[in-house]
Amino acid sequence: MDTGGRKPGGRPTREQAAAIDARILDGARAVFCRKGVVNSGLEEIATELGVSKHTLYRRYSNKAALLEAVVGRDVGRFREALLSAAGEGGVGALGALRRAAFRYVEIGSSRDYAAFYLSVSAEAAVSPVLRERLASWSRDSLEPLVGFVSTAQEAGELRPGDPASACGILIDLLEGVNNRIRLGDDGLGDDGTAGGPSLLRLFEERWAVFTAAFGSG
Repeated sequence: MDTGGRKPGGRPTREQAAAIDARILDGARAVFCRKGVVNSGLEEIATELGVSKHTLYRRYSNKAALLEAVVGRDVGRFREALLSAAGEGGVGALGALRRAAFRYVEIGSSRDYAAFYLSVSAEAAVSPVLRERLASWSRDSLEPLVGFVSTAQEAGELRPGDPASACGILIDLLEGVNNRIRLGDDGLGDDGTAGGPSLLRLFEERWAVFTAAFGSG
């Protein structure tokens, strides 16, 4: 009988509760990715995870709340990855932006990332509520990149202008890399990640376009 990770006769420890939460989010993400958000239900997710409905409903009152938690965790990890990539130092403001931009395509070109967010995006196209949430998640995810663009502008390494607009054009270019990889133009490794040299070449081509258009020189 499922006890949701509780100790016999007691509440779960903080570590057990965190492990349960992570397991639920991992499992829900996998189900959403495989079946789509519309075709997934909380009871089905609970069954697949082998936990009681009570364990799931006690944490998330409905599917929207669970999806919010799944994406919220992804957004946090994504932002942290961009900040970490840019924060290695010694490359100047434009170099920090470049590092963060390359990390963007490394994450975005992976099969796991693409499968989940392409599924969510497809359903957002016919759901105004989900479309609004997706736009908000996107803004939160890209906030670090907008900040890096602004810093590079202030340092005189990019020409002045609206940093959000410049970042939007950069993202359009970077998504071109991701789409090429997803379509298999340059192939993926057996582990589902993009090949290093090919990904770097595609990125460098688009980075050159961005810096030619927005560079200060």
